[in-house]
Amino acid sequence: MMKRMLAGVCAMALAANAVAQPIGQKAIESAFDSQINPAELTDWLRTLSSQPNHVGSPHDKANAEMVLGLFRQWGWNARIETFQVLYPTPISTTVEMIAPEHVALGGQEPAVAEDPSTADLSAALPPYVAYQGDGDVTAPLVYANYGMPDDYKALARAGIDVRGKIVITRYGGGWRGLKPKLAQEHGAAGCIIYSDPADDGYGRGDVYPKGGWRNANGVQRGSVQDMTTYPGDPLTPGIGATASAKRLTRATATTILKIPTLPMSYGDAGKLLSRLGGPVAPGGWRGGLPFTYHFGGDDTVKVHLAVKSDWSMKTLYNVIAMVPGARTPDQWVVRGNHRDGWVFGAADPLSGHVAMLGEAKAIGGLLKQGWRPARTIVYASWDGEEPGLLGSTEWAEDHAAELKAKAVVYLNSDNIGRGFFHAEGSHDFQHFANGIASDVSDPETGASLLDRQRASYRVAGAGGGGRSDPAMVAAAEKGGDVPIAALGSGSDYSSYLQHLGLPAIDFGFGGEDESGGVYHSAYDTFYHYTTFDDPGLKYSATLAKAVGRAVLRIADADTPPMRFGDFADTVATYLEEVEKLADTRRAADRRLGRMVGAGDYRLAADPLKPVAAPAIDAATPHIELAALEDAVDRLKVSAMAFDSTYAAKGAALAPAARAKLNAMLRDIDQLLIDDRGLPGRPWYKNLIYAPGRFTGYGAKTLPGVREAIEERRFDDANLYAGRTAKVIQAYADRLDAARALL
Repeated sequence: MMKRMLAGVCAMALAANAVAQPIGQKAIESAFDSQINPAELTDWLRTLSSQPNHVGSPHDKANAEMVLGLFRQWGWNARIETFQVLYPTPISTTVEMIAPEHVALGGQEPAVAEDPSTADLSAALPPYVAYQGDGDVTAPLVYANYGMPDDYKALARAGIDVRGKIVITRYGGGWRGLKPKLAQEHGAAGCIIYSDPADDGYGRGDVYPKGGWRNANGVQRGSVQDMTTYPGDPLTPGIGATASAKRLTRATATTILKIPTLPMSYGDAGKLLSRLGGPVAPGGWRGGLPFTYHFGGDDTVKVHLAVKSDWSMKTLYNVIAMVPGARTPDQWVVRGNHRDGWVFGAADPLSGHVAMLGEAKAIGGLLKQGWRPARTIVYASWDGEEPGLLGSTEWAEDHAAELKAKAVVYLNSDNIGRGFFHAEGSHDFQHFANGIASDVSDPETGASLLDRQRASYRVAGAGGGGRSDPAMVAAAEKGGDVPIAALGSGSDYSSYLQHLGLPAIDFGFGGEDESGGVYHSAYDTFYHYTTFDDPGLKYSATLAKAVGRAVLRIADADTPPMRFGDFADTVATYLEEVEKLADTRRAADRRLGRMVGAGDYRLAADPLKPVAAPAIDAATPHIELAALEDAVDRLKVSAMAFDSTYAAKGAALAPAARAKLNAMLRDIDQLLIDDRGLPGRPWYKNLIYAPGRFTGYGAKTLPGVREAIEERRFDDANLYAGRTAKVIQAYADRLDAARALL
């Protein structure tokens, strides 16, 4: 019945030049939903995660071929695009305590009897981190907490020097790759990163296999490539890593680190940390292990750390599938999720990837019923995300001109879990994302995804735990749209948003799963995921319905569903934050100077535990923000005027005028790009959104100005205030021209 009804709806829509009809769209989405089958998603997850599928593994290639075959079976025009990238894999890894006694550490995680995937790990790589610097060092050990900049300041105040030593840090507090990078910059000879049980082990809940959290043997693998400089193949920044590409040498690739680094379980880390001498670490440095944490830094504990890698080129297999648009084929809606994992990768990334496959099959079903999208739909199964966003970055760099000329939006997902819906991304699509959340039901409560989001924020605001972000709580209390967060890095949207300037949205679920306990370990398996994270894959199926709607609605929209007032209001909030940051820093600088001058730190310190006063930096000056303030004010006026005019007149636009309007709006976000890029990292060109230099995954907004103030590069702050004002003015100019067309 639905097939006949949908075919009729599609015929009427095509006959009417595909003018959007709410009833027709609802029928299409209902037919789409009916084809999402959690049992199929479960079968795909079982197969895709059945063997280790890291880059270069036989199963990684087999999975690419399986996905290619499925797309073709479903009626998509699909192909595999390959790239040749530098991807190191370990030949040997050694970590051992040699003083005060000899203890061998490290090695592969042991099998878990309840989990059949772990019975044979012979094809899995041992715990390691990619793009560290090979080496063989023996040195005293220093504990550096999370290994972030403030931690090194605390070590210096305590008189602890890490030069020539091996630093051990715990995961958390900032992106993994910053830990060895900062250790290297402070002169350390090596770095160990361990998972503390307070962060993702028994401090959170029962450990695997009784519960889902990290047990004493679990090790978090990962990449330590300096992705805050640029992601992708380290040898081909800015260009696709094709066979003929001109390459840097390994020695000249700035995103490869220089010191040996290995990850470690808390079971092994405890054997080192429990023996450390030196001063007692401050309260915020103490994790969940059952002993007092010390800085170390003397010769009490010495460690031998050695890594040798195979630095050969490996082949990436991106699966690219297309459905050509019936009306505007040169406008693309691009949707992606990566496929590679560190070991089995059931949660990360395959929980999101099977949702994408469900969408693709359902779209194939619509095609068989006569429906055709107005715009071209592009689906991408990325390879090589885990080592450094390799597959998505190389494809974006290789197809940059075509993407900038055709892409309307990039829609992403990655690993997901059970719980609350979230969307982050470009704020001109904020209202659109809320519309998706309002029209899809949570599989456990039956409420809309948006209503469940709002409820969680209201409860948090009332002191009931959970996510208590003030802006989110305020929005939930009003019952309006929930603000979406900005995107930093850590998944495949980065190249599209921050290098090419395409709008991007990342979708997902989480908050009630326990996948963080096996993140990047050999225990991220089908058994773990279907037991502790999303039994029955209800949330993977719901993700397919949500992102599938986003694809269908943008593909068929008369004009891309953007609301610019949301973007303007968000940028105004970012400017307020930057102004407050400068004022707060200026006041803090003055206060610190007074306190150090008066000897307050000397008098307040425990004489038996001496700590030096903080260093006094140059005072924060007044930053020249007038041009940026004027630009943001103008943006707010232009955005409000466009949104109101389009609401009144957009539906009546003649086809020729609409085509002109769509052309003006399709690439408007590219106006936020400055080709000179951000200070010290020109690959990142978006002056509104970027990953933080010292946060990695976390976003920095108005990054050229904000980070310059934070890092006391005040000339850069003034320079980028002006540059950011110019891109915002250009954006407002485009909105004014589009409004004039209306």
